[in-house]
Amino acid sequence: MSLTADQTVEALRAAGEPTRLRILSLLAGEELSVMEMSRILDQSQPRVSRHLKLMTDAGLIERFPDGARVYYRLSHDAHARRLIDTVLDILADDAGEADHRRLDEVRKDREQAAESYFEQIAPQWDRLRSLYVSEAAVEAALEKAVGPGPFKRVVDLGTGSGRMLTLFGKKAKMSVGLDLSQNMLNIARANVSKAGLNKVELRHGDIFATRLPAGSADLVIVHQVLHYLADPFAAVAEAARLVCPGGRLVIVDFAPHDFEHMREAHQHRRLGFADHEINGWLTDSGLTPSPPIAPPPDNEGLTVTIWTAERPVNASLAQARKTA
Repeated sequence: MSLTADQTVEALRAAGEPTRLRILSLLAGEELSVMEMSRILDQSQPRVSRHLKLMTDAGLIERFPDGARVYYRLSHDAHARRLIDTVLDILADDAGEADHRRLDEVRKDREQAAESYFEQIAPQWDRLRSLYVSEAAVEAALEKAVGPGPFKRVVDLGTGSGRMLTLFGKKAKMSVGLDLSQNMLNIARANVSKAGLNKVELRHGDIFATRLPAGSADLVIVHQVLHYLADPFAAVAEAARLVCPGGRLVIVDFAPHDFEHMREAHQHRRLGFADHEINGWLTDSGLTPSPPIAPPPDNEGLTVTIWTAERPVNASLAQARKTA
């Protein structure tokens, strides 16, 4: 169904204000919290929240709470998105330039905080990761979900200490691990060497733009990475692009929780993910999800979920190559 005349008028009224147009332009780039938008727009949080409520009620944007914070993103409704895209397309090219410069500053602050954190904790990464979950239980469930192999090519995005490579590298003809932290990569190299794996390539790379060929891997792993990212859907889409027909994408991350201290102490941006959210992203990326797996939680109350999805054997890679 298309938008009715009344719905169209309501949506245009909701968008028809300078600050709201600025907000739509910002959210076209990524999901943002009220606090971040307040900083970028140089307006109070209550004032920004009023604008956001009007556009949420009109169906232009979506609100989703995450622990003590609330984030916003553009609506996933195709008709609403087409209207938003049309409105933003006719804006002057220089409209919102100052806002996007401040958005870049917010991104840089995030990146610097995350980079500093990972460089500092790299030597003790495996120990810290196991403080909140039972790694043995997760890895046992993960091996069952992945299957016995063999695999032609395994790609581990955000490889960290290389644990996934040492776990599955022996089942693969070739493995690739990407990470933005050189300190982490050095540790991964040592761990891979210690495991006796010589067909592993470790490279400095961005999970949002891997520069790897579409459909080049039959197993892609994203292990405990998404909760650090500002745009986890974009990372899932890039990971899915790498999956060949018949291949599989495996995502391991936290289920929703309320451990708010994880933001400051460990640079977590999202406090876990719901099944419907991850499965929706997997479906939108052209993959077929399987039922999620939840290994037994530890005493701290955090639960890890394993989501898997396959690219149908008869699927064309044409769409994936378009986004390469």
